[in-house]
Amino acid sequence: MAKQPMLKFVQIERDMPEKRAATVRKEDFHEIYAEYAAAKAAEQASRCSQCGVPYCQSHCPLHNNIPDWLRLTAMGRLEEAYQTSQATNTFPEICGRICPQDRLCEGNCVIEQSGHGTVTIGAVEKYITDTAWDMGWVKPASPVAERSESVGIIGAGPGGLAAADMLRQAGVQVTVYDRYDRAGGLLMYGIPGFKLEKDIVERRNRLLADGGVQFELNCEVDAAKFAEIRAAHDAVIIATGVYKSRDLSLPGSGLGGIEKAIDYLAASNRKSFGDAVADFDNGRLNAEGKRVVVIGGGDTAMDCVRTAIRQGAVSVKCLYRRDRANMPGSQRETQNAEEEGVIFEWLSAPKGFTGEDKVTGVMVQKMRLGQPDASGRQSPEVIEGADYVEEADLVIKALGFEPEDLPTLFGQPDLPVTRWGTVKAAFRTGATDMEGVYAVGDIVRGASLVVWAIRDGRDCAAAILEGFGAKTAMAAE
Repeated sequence: MAKQPMLKFVQIERDMPEKRAATVRKEDFHEIYAEYAAAKAAEQASRCSQCGVPYCQSHCPLHNNIPDWLRLTAMGRLEEAYQTSQATNTFPEICGRICPQDRLCEGNCVIEQSGHGTVTIGAVEKYITDTAWDMGWVKPASPVAERSESVGIIGAGPGGLAAADMLRQAGVQVTVYDRYDRAGGLLMYGIPGFKLEKDIVERRNRLLADGGVQFELNCEVDAAKFAEIRAAHDAVIIATGVYKSRDLSLPGSGLGGIEKAIDYLAASNRKSFGDAVADFDNGRLNAEGKRVVVIGGGDTAMDCVRTAIRQGAVSVKCLYRRDRANMPGSQRETQNAEEEGVIFEWLSAPKGFTGEDKVTGVMVQKMRLGQPDASGRQSPEVIEGADYVEEADLVIKALGFEPEDLPTLFGQPDLPVTRWGTVKAAFRTGATDMEGVYAVGDIVRGASLVVWAIRDGRDCAAAILEGFGAKTAMAAE
């Protein structure tokens, strides 16, 4: 009888891939975690309890078959593990790196509740697909038959690219339009290399192109271009994401040295590509030698503080108006930032900024948590008389993102939007009230996770394919 390869969480402790020392990793933008060796990946996968109701799977937006590919990894059947992972996730090696597993799959692992420490799902997922790339198991789309229908996708972020992949697998003709010079959206320009090295994204882009996806980059979609795209395709998917930064209207907000997170992160990422970045070279978007204050508590704020450390800031502080327990960003990222030298000022909110032409400090008001608001979270309340000034040469606003005014930008007043400016689209299918126009990802949800964008893109592609099938059947009658 074959030896049971699973349920070893009692004998084997949780063991993450080795993390580079903070003193070393903060000197570069390489990923901070090493790769599992084959034996270690199999060992950690074997800790899975193979529970009858896999909460890890149900709490994954993609409903990945996590227990199955953990079992296959433990058995050394890695190609099958990859095929199982890839069946539900277009970009498993990306999700393995950047998903907040502590809030999703791993945070709901059954053995974690019993005190044994969660299975290292994300690290194993990353290992499986990295191995698949190394072994040549990852292949471009090779549809059985080409279809005559075409789809135009506006936005080359994870939602748009996930839809493009599924549609090409089915033989649909796909063109992706994006305003930037590289595909990937925030995967390319928003997320720093120490979380997601850019060759990982570029590798996927090449695979899509090799599979027949057409890319039209440096393409600004205005009213005329939108009309052209709509006329050229049988369906259009809006996957633009949300790039408009939330702002602060406080005294001194217009001072030099107060920057948006997206501008700061994009400049750093472009520099890593070797691009000419004038605002980095002249010091505006470079933290070197500066006292940096980042305002916000989400994952974008964590990206900013850790980038500033690597650029050689004198000091890096993060202001967040709630406490650590109520922080929206990943606790794992917060820990990494602290290890690298970031100082968190909890229960602290900006009141204004000091300086003449350039910012010299942030006026901070101390907070306490009061009664819960409508969402159930305790609302911050000002502690009177506890204000102080935090000295700063560079202030980065990481307050989240909002949608652009797409009906005006695209010249489509009939494009339905919510009161928040996001596109109104049907749950699951992404269909809007405009014939043949769909929307997916953050432009529908508001700023959210990459994994949700992938889910939306895949669901939308499935709905479009179903619609094409129905039309084909009707034409044949």
